[in-house]
Amino acid sequence: MTPDPLTDWLAGGSRPDRSLLRVAVKESLAALAAVAPGRSVEVRVPPFGAVQCVAGPRHGRGTPPNVVETDVRTWIALVTGDVTWDDAVRSGALAVSGTRAGEVARWLPLDRDR
Repeated sequence: MTPDPLTDWLAGGSRPDRSLLRVAVKESLAALAAVAPGRSVEVRVPPFGAVQCVAGPRHGRGTPPNVVETDVRTWIALVTGDVTWDDAVRSGALAVSGTRAGEVARWLPLDRDR
C-alpha cells in the first residue's frame, strides 16, 4: 500500500509538498461545488482557493453574506472526516459567518453517502 502524504500529515507527519496541498484543496473545493451547486455560500481555503456553492440567493459583488473560511490542514481534515464541523468551529479553526454558511456541513466529509 502506498503511503498517503495527506493522511500522514493529518496524523502528525511532515507537511506535504505545496503543490500537492494546492491540488488537494482545489479538487476538494470543486467536488464540494459539484455536490452542493449554487452561489449562496463562499468557501475559502487560503491561499489555494475559494468556491461558491449551496443553492439559494446568489451573491454578486462585495463581501459575500455567507462565508466559510479555514486553513488548509483543517479543510483537508473536514473533507476526509478526520475532524467534525462542530469541533473545527469550536476550536476556532473554522470561521463561519452568515445564516446559510453552516449548510456546508451537510456535505462534509465529501465521500460520505447522503
